[in-house]
Parts: sequence; C-alpha cells; structure tokens
Amino acid sequence: MEFLFEYGLFFAKSVTVLVAILVVIAFVFGANQRHRDPEVGHIEVRNLNDSLAEITNSLKAVVLHPEARKQDVKDEKKRAKQKQKAEKQEVKAGADSRLRLFVLDFKGDIQASEVTNLREEITAVLSVAGEGDEVLVRLESPGGVVHGYGLAASQLQRIRNRGVSLTVAVDKVAASGGYMMACIANKLIAAPFAILGSIGVVAQLPNFHRLLKKNEIDFEVLTAGEYKRTLTVFGENTDKAREKFVDDLEDVHRLFKDFVSDHRPSVEIEEVATGEAWFGTRALDRKLVDELKTSDEYLVDRCDEMDVFQVRYVLHKHKLDVLMDKVTRLMSPVSTRQAIPTELIQ
Repeated sequence: MEFLFEYGLFFAKSVTVLVAILVVIAFVFGANQRHRDPEVGHIEVRNLNDSLAEITNSLKAVVLHPEARKQDVKDEKKRAKQKQKAEKQEVKAGADSRLRLFVLDFKGDIQASEVTNLREEITAVLSVAGEGDEVLVRLESPGGVVHGYGLAASQLQRIRNRGVSLTVAVDKVAASGGYMMACIANKLIAAPFAILGSIGVVAQLPNFHRLLKKNEIDFEVLTAGEYKRTLTVFGENTDKAREKFVDDLEDVHRLFKDFVSDHRPSVEIEEVATGEAWFGTRALDRKLVDELKTSDEYLVDRCDEMDVFQVRYVLHKHKLDVLMDKVTRLMSPVSTRQAIPTELIQ
C-alpha cells in the first residue's frame, strides 16, 4: 500500500509539472500566433424549417398510432412532391422561390462586444437578401457603453437602409443600449415579462482623494484643454467639473431621446425617458413595443410561409485556445477524482 501511495504521489507531481510546462509553451506559442494572425471566422447557416420538421416527426413517431403514422408519412411525401413541383415551376417562370427570413442572435454585454459578429452576419445576409425578405434579430441586452451600442444600432440600421424588413424579438431584456438597438425595428415584439425601456444615462466612479490626502499622498492631473478631464478617481473634484460632467450626461440623454423618437414617433418620449424599465405588457401600453409574442411563436408562424435560416458568424479559435482546451480536458479527470473525496467528507 505504501508503494502505491508513493507511486500515486509521484504520478500526481509528474502530471502537475507536465501541465505547467504545457501551459508555459502554450502561452508563448499562442502569444506569437495572436500577434501574427488576425481574428477571422466563418458564417454558419442552419435551416430552421428542417429543424422544426425533424422535431415534429420525432414526436409523431412516438405519439401517433402506427397506422396513423404511416398515413402521415405518405401525406408528408405527397406535400413535399407538390412543393418541389411548385418550386420548379416558379424557377422556369423566372420567379424566386419562397421568401426568406434570416435569424440573427445578439446577446449583449456592457461593451457590446457581440457587434463584431453582428456586423459580419449582417454583411452576409445583405449580400443575398432580396425584396420581401426579412431579418429577425433575437435581442438580449441590459445595455452598456454608449459608443458600443451606438455602433450596434448602426449595424441594424444598415438593414433598414437596404429596404429589408427588420423585426426585433425580445424574450428577456432589452434595456438602455439594448432598447436603443431594438427601437430601430420595423416591428418590435416582446414576451409579456421581458424588460424594456430604461431610456436614460448613468455614470458612476469612486473618488479616493480624501484617502490619499489623509495619508499625505499627492496625485496630480495635468491637462491641456479646459475640459480634458472633469471628474477623476484620484484627483480633487470641483463643482465646475461636476457641472460639466452632468451637462455631458444630459447631452447624451437628449441624443438618446431623439434617437428613440425618430424611430418610434408614436412614443410619448418625455413620459418614457425617465430611466425606468417596464415589463412587456406595460411597455405595450406605452407603445415601446408593437406586439406581445415570443420569438419561438413568431418563428413557428413564419416557418409556414417562409424559408427560415439561422445565420451565425463563428470566430476561429487561436491555437492557444485549442491547446488550452486540450490541457483542460487532460486535467479534468484528475480534478474530478480529487474533488469526490472532499465532497464526501463535507
């Protein structure tokens, strides 16, 4: 037993050293690769009509009586042939096939970093979208920095500028910068308990000047330009600086209100631009949304009359990320074995 214990201890040390070496190599190698290789990715397209049909057929195979299922399969084949024949006739007549709906997903963080993917997805969609086609953006965001969400909103504006119908669906939250994006839509739908609005601007920062002064630590801020710096974290803030800072916030708020008013003129902007947020039902009363409906319900309805495609831009992983994933998988069995006894003891 003592031999097995010593061997196990030696093995654990060896694995630890090996992992440490791999991490160092991966970091050095990956840093070089990241410096050389630009971030690139590719577009992935998924036919949601087919996905819905697969789900439906899987359920039918279980719940339908064998004879009923056999008849349903025959009917489905007949409908498929009729659809294929109609499409061929449309092609011969020089007409396009059914209209298309392109589905994009945007899950925003404070920096609106998803805009990197969104811009690529919109560029791809606009290269093929034609008259009568539609874009659905499933949007989820509590808001964030003005410049980040301003760019994200501008990306959605590209869709409107091309004359393509834009629908935004909010299942959970589109507040502040998220609502700045959502209000651009030709049609804005939301779940009954989704959170929308928060048309306001906020900024906050701590100030350590008194703490530094108490400890006799000087901190100097040197600027060229009267308002190069207003409020600071370590320097002494003045009433004049605060007043300028508030003026800047008010100006951003005015721009935000004007933006919402331009895209949703039916909204009583002074009533809703208080920084408050509302659930979907209350937002409908204030005309912040057009209809209460989930994105799932909307997509199922659209699948009956349009070809629906989900479009995603996927960034390629750097070699460092791939190697780190392998290291993580290598360590996982060891970590799991070590965690089990600890949990049992507790």
